[in-house]
Amino acid sequence: MKTTKTVALAGAFLLAAAMASPAAALSPRETLGKKLFFDTSLSANGTQSCASCHAPETGYTGPDAATNAGGAVYEGAISHRFGNRKPPASAYAGDSPLLKKDSTGTWIGGMFWDGRATGAVLGDPLAEQAQGPFLNPLEQAIDNAQNLCMKVKKSNYAGFFEEVWGAGTLDCDKDANGVYEKIGRSVAAYERSREVNLFSSKFDLFWDSAKKARKDVTKIKCGTGGMAGMMGCAGSGTNGWAGYRNLGLTDTELQGLAVFNDPSRGNCSSCHSLKAGSAGYPLFTDFSYDNLGIPKNPANPFYTMPAEWNPDGVNWIDYGLGGYLKNAGYAATVYGPEMGKQKVPTLRNVDLRPYPGFVKAYGHNGYFKSLQDIVFFYHWRAMMDGGMMGGMAGGMGGMGGMTGMFPPPEVDQNRAKLSMFPRMQVENIVLFLKTLSDGFYSDNN
Repeated sequence: MKTTKTVALAGAFLLAAAMASPAAALSPRETLGKKLFFDTSLSANGTQSCASCHAPETGYTGPDAATNAGGAVYEGAISHRFGNRKPPASAYAGDSPLLKKDSTGTWIGGMFWDGRATGAVLGDPLAEQAQGPFLNPLEQAIDNAQNLCMKVKKSNYAGFFEEVWGAGTLDCDKDANGVYEKIGRSVAAYERSREVNLFSSKFDLFWDSAKKARKDVTKIKCGTGGMAGMMGCAGSGTNGWAGYRNLGLTDTELQGLAVFNDPSRGNCSSCHSLKAGSAGYPLFTDFSYDNLGIPKNPANPFYTMPAEWNPDGVNWIDYGLGGYLKNAGYAATVYGPEMGKQKVPTLRNVDLRPYPGFVKAYGHNGYFKSLQDIVFFYHWRAMMDGGMMGGMAGGMGGMGGMTGMFPPPEVDQNRAKLSMFPRMQVENIVLFLKTLSDGFYSDNN
């Protein structure tokens, strides 16, 4: 079998072609999951599907530019009901383990921004996450598992459901909860499929070329080189970025990757890991949790939700993982150190958009509206918190400090220590992040 890789002249066009790959490329369970994922009838009033908030053209996250430009939280099937966070990407999530503490005492795994789909029930966090929105009153708002089952039973793919799971399995009277589990597992199968996780970015082509050249991308760094090495990213020396030229990335993209990976610069890869996942490519997350000190998004519509859904009103604070652990009954010694931490998202498709002017939102609450803004925030926060201006500014000190450039953090405790990198490298990191969009090349088998 011969594989041909064709570099795209128009990334969006090839991405659309990739997304339109035939159902035959999917397994039966993945195909069923796709039908469930795009079915708007699986909501209280037939208006919302999983794809309404997790669309392929934006990397399986929010597809509405106006929503992203404001509160970034999507309205549920029932009018005027909103959740509390921006939709995370549902692609490249299948490797997330069960929520647990690793050998260093760090919480990893689970799904949702706060990790509440732990995987403890089904043994699969992604399947548990896939179940959640169907019965969430602020999302697809179906009353219960039996009603969800009945909607699937009335669908034009009900017969196919039983082909996949066995004759008689779509029994809503006897085993609605079993059907609910099979729905979650089917959607998770689709979300793990090659159709959703294309690994077809410019970076992936570079990764393959580097492997053929016996270059270890996980070791790329800025290297040495006098004043330029101190203030910029000179690229010479062992594993300096200049040694990775002619493998598919431009010099500026390589510099961005080097700053991203270099422990003495941005060190972004300490959380957005370059370690290969199960498919052999980096997922750009280690599935851990951090509090970056992101400000509240005042446009979040959850603040104005009725007390039934938000009893704290405008005073609601998103405590992330710590909030979940507290509500789950863990002791203060367990949840306290996790307050304010949100799950580290994958950076794959972080810039994928249907057209150049389309607005995407960044951060768990969508506070940032461009890659430039959030990368600059990383730079500024590291500088004010402990870098060259930390002493003068007194740390974040309410985040305004000397400049008042950003509002205070929503949660000031347990903030991650960010690594300082030169201001001039912000744009290079952004250019590198743009190489993570799927659709740059296609595999024609």
